[in-house]
Amino acid sequence: MTTLKDIKAGETVKVVKVHGEGALRRRIMDMGITKGVSIYVRKFAPLGDPMELTVRGYELSLRKADARNIEVERSN
Repeated sequence: MTTLKDIKAGETVKVVKVHGEGALRRRIMDMGITKGVSIYVRKFAPLGDPMELTVRGYELSLRKADARNIEVERSN
């Protein structure tokens, strides 16, 4: 299983599943990260956390702890 946490800057991936329970899962989905959505990993903060993403045409910062709950597949 590949998670968003494992993806490098400059890659585009597609969300397969959002793991987690309750408020955590709801918060991730409220940010627009749902099954089938493409995510472009723009860059990482100087110390590696958080990561900056482009989701549905807007910029989003996400902690790696949250990114490990998002299962993805690489886009071709």
